Amino acid sequence: MSTFFKANIAAIIASFCDFGITVFLKQVFQIDAVLASILGTIIGGLSNFLIGRIWVFRSIQTPFFHQGKKYLLTWFGNLVLNSIGVYVLIKMMGVHYLFAKIATATIVAVGYNYPVQKKYVFKKVDENEME
Repeated sequence: MSTFFKANIAAIIASFCDFGITVFLKQVFQIDAVLASILGTIIGGLSNFLIGRIWVFRSIQTPFFHQGKKYLLTWFGNLVLNSIGVYVLIKMMGVHYLFAKIATATIVAVGYNYPVQKKYVFKKVDENEME
């Protein structure tokens, strides 16, 4: 199975976590849609990291902390891009929060997440680079 295909499966699973939290917080607790989206993105990011590390890129030989630092840095970029996209679509363009989240998440996943994870976060490294 190709890495890109597996990465997309991981992204779908993480998206279910992300969207599930977002909808739950928005509908049940009436939290602002942008804040609910941010919290959903956090949970989705955590699940995506673990799935990517273990299954997609099979990169468990790299120390967790080393990889986690890289992921956290790039995930922060993901959070910013998703938050800005959702904010613009909801608050400035009046798009329903679920459509805003789906559109933004799709663009960020393909254009940012996969390339950065493959070439930076889960890139195979030798022992000397980890110091």
